[in-house]
Amino acid sequence: MDPKALLIWLLVGAVAGWLAGQIVKGHGFGLIGNIVVGIVGAFLAGWLLPGLGLGLSGIVGSIVYAAIGAIILLVIIGFFKRL
Repeated sequence: MDPKALLIWLLVGAVAGWLAGQIVKGHGFGLIGNIVVGIVGAFLAGWLLPGLGLGLSGIVGSIVYAAIGAIILLVIIGFFKRL
């Protein structure tokens, strides 16, 4: 992976994690945590969402996919924190 792709990947993860933290109140993890949640969320969304037929592409589509996955991840984390 070249440095430009890595930077874009981290930026998409940061934006998606921040967006998910704003939507799912009280579950933000700071900048590094949000990047991790956004990247893991992107993998989660890449695994779950193609079956729904969502054909998003480009940087905005990547952010939307990653944000949806990060929201799902934050809801799951919040559920286990309450237990």
